[in-house]
Amino acid sequence: MSRQKPRKDNKGLRTAAKLSGIAIQMGATIYLGNLLGTWLDGKFDKTFWETTCTLLAIFLSMYSVIKQANQLNQ
Repeated sequence: MSRQKPRKDNKGLRTAAKLSGIAIQMGATIYLGNLLGTWLDGKFDKTFWETTCTLLAIFLSMYSVIKQANQLNQ
């Protein structure tokens, strides 16, 4: 039987993959918030829902990014 070499710890690569996932999640959250606001504007014939939902999505995604970044640093 041949011996296998021990695997190197690719911690940097794993961290980069997690950060990429966080960025994709942030973009999707903001996009879906904007989409919801646009739909609500059309549904209720108002003009403030798109801005409100988009800003709320931005704040929620920033909170999520900060929370996940803190978990990565622990």
